[in-house]
Amino acid sequence: SFGILPLETPSPGDGSYLQNYTNSSSVIDVPSTGAPSKKTVSRISQAGTKSVFSQSGNSQEVTPILVAQTQSSGPQTSTPPQVLSPTIAALANALPRISSRLFTSDSFATKESSKKLKMKFPPKIPNRKTKSKTNKGRITQPNLNDSLEITKLDSSIISEGKISTVAPQIQAFTLQKAAAEGLMSLLRDMGKGYLALCSYNCKEAINILSHLPSHHYNTGWVLCQIGRAYFELAEYMQAERIFSEVRRIENYRVEGMEIYSTMLWHLQKDVALSVLSKDLTDMDKNSPEAWCAAGNCFSLQREHDIAIKFFQRAIQVDPNYAYAYTLLGHEFVFIEELDKALACFRNAIRVSPRHYNAWYGLGMIYYKQEKFTLAETHFQKALDINPQSSVLLCRIGVVQHALKKSEKALDTLNKAINIDPKNPLCKFHRASVLFANEKYKSALQELEELKQIVPKESLVYFLIGKVGK
Repeated sequence: SFGILPLETPSPGDGSYLQNYTNSSSVIDVPSTGAPSKKTVSRISQAGTKSVFSQSGNSQEVTPILVAQTQSSGPQTSTPPQVLSPTIAALANALPRISSRLFTSDSFATKESSKKLKMKFPPKIPNRKTKSKTNKGRITQPNLNDSLEITKLDSSIISEGKISTVAPQIQAFTLQKAAAEGLMSLLRDMGKGYLALCSYNCKEAINILSHLPSHHYNTGWVLCQIGRAYFELAEYMQAERIFSEVRRIENYRVEGMEIYSTMLWHLQKDVALSVLSKDLTDMDKNSPEAWCAAGNCFSLQREHDIAIKFFQRAIQVDPNYAYAYTLLGHEFVFIEELDKALACFRNAIRVSPRHYNAWYGLGMIYYKQEKFTLAETHFQKALDINPQSSVLLCRIGVVQHALKKSEKALDTLNKAINIDPKNPLCKFHRASVLFANEKYKSALQELEELKQIVPKESLVYFLIGKVGK
């Protein structure tokens, strides 16, 4: 051999090299090639070893390794040197290969070689710099035992790695939990507000929905619920402001616009009602809200026959739309067709038993027919559904006064005024009851306050004149 490595010789970075190196437990004794007497060679990395062949650009020493002779009791004979097998030769040739480009000193190479030999007894803290670049960062089958020992010894680093891996997962879980709790809190608040509105606790509903975050408060659905609450409280100016904001934010919205049209009817704003009905019918001709708005528009113009046709069209579009039956019943009341009005209100109750407007309509018809007991019964049924309505309490007080229950009527009217102190209808009827009971001073005081609220109401001045007589 001229010192050239065989083709199958593993490099120092190969896994078989490390396996053969770590499994070797003894030092190979090599006889000298020059003398017949047996001469043992100490460690391979001994500094006195001479180089047989040097490659250009590499000053590493390559020592030919011979097969050790077996000691026996017989006479010693000199045998020709035998070349090792490729595996053993690879071990011999690979052991002292230290890059001369990095370390040119022979003493430094010897020191590094001795460190490699001592690695078969793993130290407490392994020197990771001696690992080859090809195996850095991964564990292969040949060096699995060394990796297991390193894993046991380097527990502190592993624990830190676990913390760095688990920490983002905990943080993500915390963020998801906080987001879910925030969403559930938002839905809970919105549900509470909607439940209060359906129970006609309108002030509570307004209070709950008004405390929602601004980006949720300024949405069409929330503002529609608040506007409906103001409408039920008969605060039409405030309701008109809220619904105008809804139209500005979501001009495509159809749901809830029937309440907006009725509120405009109460405020006698014919131009705004005409624009609303035109926009809704152009937007969706298959929605009952659009036809209800159109019917309210013609009802405000006193064209009741055309309004009746539009309300009937709303019922054709959606036969289960209770509010269309109610509006149609009111139109029949205006033209004095009370039997048809009764049928419409009863159909509304059939579709929605909690539709208190239909119960109120039935009570009004019975009051016109002077069936005061039936009227009181239906008004009371409507009040059971909506106990916060000052209008219903006022109607009940009027019926009670017609039934000669004056003291009870005054108590009912006082409750209505406590709910809505600025309701002119309640004040007028209370003044009328006081005048009928010959309490002129109290009646005159009530009428003077009412004159400040509705200065252009003729009935107020007429009743003041009757009290003055």
